[in-house]
Amino acid sequence: MTSTQVKRPDDGIVLAVTFQYYRDLPAAMAFYETVLGFDLAIDQGWSKIYRIDGQAHVGLVDEARGMQNWAEAKTVQLCLRVPDVDGWHAWAASQNVDGLTEPRDSAELGIRAFVMNDPEGYQIEVQTAKPGH
Repeated sequence: MTSTQVKRPDDGIVLAVTFQYYRDLPAAMAFYETVLGFDLAIDQGWSKIYRIDGQAHVGLVDEARGMQNWAEAKTVQLCLRVPDVDGWHAWAASQNVDGLTEPRDSAELGIRAFVMNDPEGYQIEVQTAKPGH
């Protein structure tokens, strides 16, 4: 490589954000704050970025202002790996979340998991790794 070629920066990624688009941003915010317990990390007005853990974040965007449009069919699933999937399931059940399934074991994937939906239909999988995985 010569000095005139452009190189990809190698100084790392500061944080990662997956953005999802909502018609009712306040309802989505209440779910991510109350049910999932995420803290608002960056408030951009019509875009709210919540810290999941480490450098992982999820962004909730008012679809009237964002770069993408709200869509009824959701093709994104947010997956959260937790130490106690059954405890999380009990909590989600107590909050009457939509689309809540019973926890199931997957020998193939080495997990125990359930899914639920946020207020506008984005699916959230909560899983625990089985021993040895």
